[in-house]
Amino acid sequence: MSLSLFLVQLVNGVEYGLLLFLVASGLTLVFGVLGVLNFAHGSFYMLGAYLAWWVSARSGSLLLAIAVGVPAMVLIGLLVERLAIARLYSRDHLSQVLLTYGLVLLFNELQSVLFGNDVHGVNTPEALSFTVRLGEQTWPAWRAFTSLACICIAVTMRQIVLGTRFGMRVRAGASNPEMVEALGIDVRRLFATLFSAGTALAGLAGMLAAPLTTVYPGMGESVLILSFVVVVIGGIGSIKGAFFGALLVGLADTFGKVLLPGFASAMVYAVMAAVLLWRPRGLLGAAAEGR
Repeated sequence: MSLSLFLVQLVNGVEYGLLLFLVASGLTLVFGVLGVLNFAHGSFYMLGAYLAWWVSARSGSLLLAIAVGVPAMVLIGLLVERLAIARLYSRDHLSQVLLTYGLVLLFNELQSVLFGNDVHGVNTPEALSFTVRLGEQTWPAWRAFTSLACICIAVTMRQIVLGTRFGMRVRAGASNPEMVEALGIDVRRLFATLFSAGTALAGLAGMLAAPLTTVYPGMGESVLILSFVVVVIGGIGSIKGAFFGALLVGLADTFGKVLLPGFASAMVYAVMAAVLLWRPRGLLGAAAEGR
């Protein structure tokens, strides 16, 4: 492998990992704070991609589609949380799996009815349609924009969680929600806000990925599985752990497809097994330092 090809695969792996972080960060918030095992999280990724395609096909602007789609995903998250997820907070994980898997089937049917079952391509904005040269290879500018956007969101999330009153309530709610409620904080509103934020993050990841992967039915299922792998590697409830776990998964998947194409999918699970043998709670799980 030449140096320029290695560099391209390295930045591709990092970019893919950052996209996975957007999805997995919402999943780890919902699972770590709300205690809900949400199998429908990948459906929000798919829905975000379809919204990006549908709006951009009519407006001619992917950036406008993202600006419209993110608030729409927040509203969808609030609606799903009030109608379904709020009933699961005191239920066991089996009930959560059954209900959220039912939501997966519902969203798949809605996607089929509203958007059809064809594969759709999404054009990148004209201003970002050029490529960046890395040695003898080129790298699409949209991938660079996606990576930068994901890094900015990761930094913003860290500042919110660690440096704001809302973040303090989130961390307190993750450790002892009953005490938080006893102190007069509206835990239901806090949980609804967190769930809608996780939904918006998954939807935004789908919108950013749409020009790279195309838009097709069931595209959320594979991302959901990888997101669970990221959450397990990083440690349940740890946003920082999800960040480093997503980078590991992104690099393992990308280099696995290049170096060992017949065993590419196994590479991700091999990384997960190795991390769990080293740290059974994940990189930054409950027993590790910091979130």
